[in-house]
Amino acid sequence: MLPVVTRLEMQRADKAAIEELHIGEARLMELAGWECVRIIRETLNLDSPSLGGTSFLVVAGKGNNGGDGFVIARHLLNLEASVDLVLLYPEALLKGVNREGLAILEAYRKYTPDLRIFTSLDEALPYVGEASYDILVDAITGTGLRLTEQEMVLRSPLCEGIELINSIRERTSALTVAVDVPSGLDATTGFAASPSIRADVTVTMAFLKTGFYLNEGPECCGEVEVAEISIPGFLAEPSSCSLTDKEFGAEQFNLREAASAKHTNGKVLIIAGSQTESSSMLGAAILAVKAAIKSGAGYVCVSVPISLAGIVHMAVPEAVVIGRDMDSIVAKAQWADALVIGCGLGRDTGTIHFIMELLGRSEIASKKLILDADALYALASNGANGVYEKCGEVVLTPHYGEFSRLCGASVEEIAADPIEAARSYAHQHGVTVLLKGSPTVIAGVDGPVLLNTSGTEALAAAGSGDVLSGIIAALAAKGADIFNAAAAASWFHGRAGDLASDVASLVSSGMVVDALHQAFQEVFEVE
Repeated sequence: MLPVVTRLEMQRADKAAIEELHIGEARLMELAGWECVRIIRETLNLDSPSLGGTSFLVVAGKGNNGGDGFVIARHLLNLEASVDLVLLYPEALLKGVNREGLAILEAYRKYTPDLRIFTSLDEALPYVGEASYDILVDAITGTGLRLTEQEMVLRSPLCEGIELINSIRERTSALTVAVDVPSGLDATTGFAASPSIRADVTVTMAFLKTGFYLNEGPECCGEVEVAEISIPGFLAEPSSCSLTDKEFGAEQFNLREAASAKHTNGKVLIIAGSQTESSSMLGAAILAVKAAIKSGAGYVCVSVPISLAGIVHMAVPEAVVIGRDMDSIVAKAQWADALVIGCGLGRDTGTIHFIMELLGRSEIASKKLILDADALYALASNGANGVYEKCGEVVLTPHYGEFSRLCGASVEEIAADPIEAARSYAHQHGVTVLLKGSPTVIAGVDGPVLLNTSGTEALAAAGSGDVLSGIIAALAAKGADIFNAAAAASWFHGRAGDLASDVASLVSSGMVVDALHQAFQEVFEVE
């Protein structure tokens, strides 16, 4: 999995590379600049190694991000591109390797007419303000920007430099490339200042940043590419977060052994679904059961009102059905490896009491538990502290609204920092929290938080959470611990949503279940 770091973690890694590994600052900057140019060339998909006939505007700040911009400009010139370089700050403010990088470019002007250097915005505007470029390069702030609630509006000349790039992009549709982090974006929180760069491509150095996935980060970054600049991964350990991926998903999925039997491949009990005189939520149970079966569980049992057994058998003939009496449920719980409680159970007083009684039974509390939907409502209604203390491995799967009821924070507060919100609750209560959203945040009792970015708006459909619960249960029953099962299930769930249809807005939860087969085949490279 790729590490995802905060601004401070990146600064520590960068400092360690220089001081402990003796990788010089100039070497890092040279690699950063060259990697940016390489990725720009790949993005342009050019047949020729030359960039002749291609025009670039590079807007540079006074820090190392600006120094990266100087290196980029030099390599572009070496590839026969034309470059306009705009300095936002006086040359006298440049120090060390940044000053050297500019000095090299100043020497270039003797030999090429393809470079113009403007030492201020005022000098540049008559020439570049109405010009057209193929590529705009944002090398203004990088990871150095830290926003506070009181300072969300950038000062001059940062403001004018960002507005220059954005205005040319809007007027000409030039491709905008941000170096490391789009200027105006906080690399940790994903909050964006006014104004901030709207990049088409962000070439980030060494590691992904948490801010790329939070708040305005996705909107500002565009497509993100990671540049290899010789800062090894061990310098980012331990990082705040890691990104789930295909390989991680495969590691958490235990394949069936040749001589195995159904009861050795994961036994799942799902307590879900309900029916009243005026409504039915049996579909939630059916979706969860189908997902568990499609995810490889060897034996799936579902507890529903017994009058609904025939419908369940017709929809999912592979499932075993039991009723809602407590003795039958407890007996099956003792047999099961993992339990799902909550999908479509209902929120009336009797059901809330029933859920709390289930969680109070040691035969149930000792199992791997996936608590979703109405189980979360019951916990929020009754207070959950005493319940968690009696349980073993528990994963809660709330969306922001459900999590707000559980933790007492507003939806807005959670959305502002979902990583810390999930981490804090998980640590405080000794549970795993899978906070659904974009990204989905998986926080455990200890260790790094995992982020999942697979999936799109395809998953924004009724029943999607029920499908996810079924996948988690299958992976947990087959042997993964509850934290890894939740994180891997989130990846498979998202990938199935990606595969369900070419038009994300047309995807239903049933289509996601059907696409699980393809998602698992893809991971294990089965034709």
